[in-house]
Amino acid sequence: MSGPAAGTADAATTTDVVCLGESMVTFLPSQPGRLADVPSFGRGIGGAESNVACALAAAGHRAAWVGRVGADGFGDHLVETIASYGVDTSAVRRDPVRPTGIYFRTATDRGTDTHEVAYYRAGSAASAMSPDNVPYEDLLAGRILHLSGITAALSADCLALLRGLTAARPGRPLVSFDVNHRPHLWRGGDADASVLLELARRADLVFVGEDEAEEAWGIVGAEAIRAALPEPAVVVVKRGSAGATVFSGLRPGPRSSNAGGAGNAAGGAGFDPDTVTLVPALRVDVVAAVGAGDAFAAGFLSATLRGLPVRERVRHGHLMAAAVLTVPGDLTDPPARDHADRLAALDDDAWGRLRLGPGWTAADRAPEEVRTP
Repeated sequence: MSGPAAGTADAATTTDVVCLGESMVTFLPSQPGRLADVPSFGRGIGGAESNVACALAAAGHRAAWVGRVGADGFGDHLVETIASYGVDTSAVRRDPVRPTGIYFRTATDRGTDTHEVAYYRAGSAASAMSPDNVPYEDLLAGRILHLSGITAALSADCLALLRGLTAARPGRPLVSFDVNHRPHLWRGGDADASVLLELARRADLVFVGEDEAEEAWGIVGAEAIRAALPEPAVVVVKRGSAGATVFSGLRPGPRSSNAGGAGNAAGGAGFDPDTVTLVPALRVDVVAAVGAGDAFAAGFLSATLRGLPVRERVRHGHLMAAAVLTVPGDLTDPPARDHADRLAALDDDAWGRLRLGPGWTAADRAPEEVRTP
């Protein structure tokens, strides 16, 4: 059974996905070790929402990124690099006073105790985003609007912006929300937990990890997460190496009155309430465990735009994540669509035998030729 798809009205000219959030210049270490010991860094870009936009554009979709950067060289670099992926950056605003955010990280997996990240984003141009200075007409122009909890943590004005965008309104696109709980960004107390839960419940499609749901909300297990998020039409619970569980069904009451568009499709795709789809993860030879969550969201959204069944949406998410996990940085070219479609269509046994390593996306091979143990 297929899940809710984004609206298809004016598909030839409409932006597929609009992504809102902060993007920063990332300084990547030249060698492993503590930040105190690394002698030099290479420059890249980082930002959950811009990562999603870049991956979608590279996969052939019309993606736009909306953000705010400083009127500085780092801002130039961000806008030019993101645009080079084919992303529409025409709605990005430049701040004449506040700087573009930057951060440094170590080469180790962010899930280990030795991983370090040094952020220099306080007072950044992006933190000044508000309902008064971000173009709503650009944000609401796509079939899907993709947001994350990171933006809500940047400032009170950013939170007000997300609350406005997730409010029910006529013509609202399908709202995709990645919880992306980042405790170090919040200003103390339990505000992050309640805010993230509030925003997630106002969305149509939610991505949330089992680990972050437990950390933020004290909720354990996919079923309990769904119970805490009863309103969204689709809840994608990411379970690490165990794969993902998707809850999809008719929800009480329309999220918007966008007849024939994404909001209408999210509420009327003909699901029985709470159809549950479990999809195992792939085995991957990991090069760097960064950017996988954003890539998974991009793969799932790409398949959603194409109206594929839920199982294939999750598998495309896993495949997009595997492409990023097998390279050093946060971004890479995804597999060709026909290649990914062949893999996503494998039977369960063949899917379970797959093992993907560096270079797999460049090889346009039949599924049985993909590396297996």
